[in-house]
Parts: sequence; C-alpha cells; structure tokens
Amino acid sequence: MYHAKNYSNALRAFREAAEAGNVEAMMYVGTMQASGQGTPASPAQAMVWFTKAANAGDGQAMCNLGILHYRGVGVPKRYDLALRWFRDGAAAGNSQAMFNTGVLFRDGLGVPADLTAAMTWFLKAAAGENSLAMNSIGVMYQKGQGVPVDYREAMRWYKKAVEFGNETAPYNIGVLYERGLGVPVDRAEAHRWYSKAVASAQSDDQDGVQ
Repeated sequence: MYHAKNYSNALRAFREAAEAGNVEAMMYVGTMQASGQGTPASPAQAMVWFTKAANAGDGQAMCNLGILHYRGVGVPKRYDLALRWFRDGAAAGNSQAMFNTGVLFRDGLGVPADLTAAMTWFLKAAAGENSLAMNSIGVMYQKGQGVPVDYREAMRWYKKAVEFGNETAPYNIGVLYERGLGVPVDRAEAHRWYSKAVASAQSDDQDGVQ
C-alpha cells in the first residue's frame, strides 16, 4: 500500500502494527506524520512515534529525533539535544547519526568546535559506508581542517565517496583537477568529473546534517 502511494490505508495499517509494538511500523508512522503522507503533517506526532521507536533501540529513530531538534521542527531548535540524540543513534550503530555528530563538532553547534573529534566521527561513519562522511573527510584534507592539507588524501576520499554514490564528490574531484591540487592540471579531466556532478549537489557546502 505504501509503495503504491495509497498512503491513507498504509498509515492505518502501519499505525495498527506500531500500536502492537512493531518498531519498523513506528518508523513508518513517524515518517508519514512528518511528511504529511496520508494525513496532515504533524511534527509533534512524528516526534511521538520516533520517540517510541528510539525507546525500543532503533538508531535511525534516534537520528531522526536529532534532526527534528537540529532543524527546530515541532520543537524549539536545540543543538545540544540534537547532539544527544545523534550520539545515542551513533552508539546504536547508525552511520547517519555518526556523520551528523561529526557535523556538529565540526561546526561548533551544541558543543565547542573540535575538528579532531569531527574527523573521528566522520571516519566512524565512513567505516559504516556513509558517503557523506567520506566526502567530508576529503573536504577536511583539502582545506586542512584538523589535519595537514593533503590533496592526494582528499582525492582518495572523494573517489571513495563516488564509489558509494555520493553526488557532491565528483564536483570536488573536478576542482582538484582544474586547480592542479595534488595532480597535474587537467581541464579535460576536470570537465569529465564536473559533468558527473548533479545539478542539485555542486559544492562541498552541501555536507551539513542529513
């Protein structure tokens, strides 16, 4: 029903399963409440169901709660609470929560900025095959954030991010070739990588909380 976009019936079925204790169903209900699928959007109800799933140990639910606090959706914007939920999600093994924890340490949101801690969290997320973290590690090596500038290491991480489907990393690879950073200047190769970058993700600025 959900994949057929019969959202009203899907929500009804998920809610019944969620009320019977099914954690995956709790996540569906929370997501549908947040996005307004089959019901008017209700961040407050999304928070209720994500909290139920988080209390049952679901790492993605913990991450989602962190995102709501980070963005101030249905609750006041609180970076400290966002960080708490991201770290809980990370402890539960969720790589997205690990990445988001790194972002807050990098940007000094809810915690003093700590680039070394940010890199540590990005590396943990990358070990969980999180391509956003891989791209962010590349950015840190390219810019010398918490580590010495190392364009070759930046290239290695960008290419690894591409392997895992990251849409921003091709643009960053193009920049290295265009500017001759760690590689000889090669504008043809730069153009080849730029052409792979999707229109919606063309700069390393798009590496915030997800």
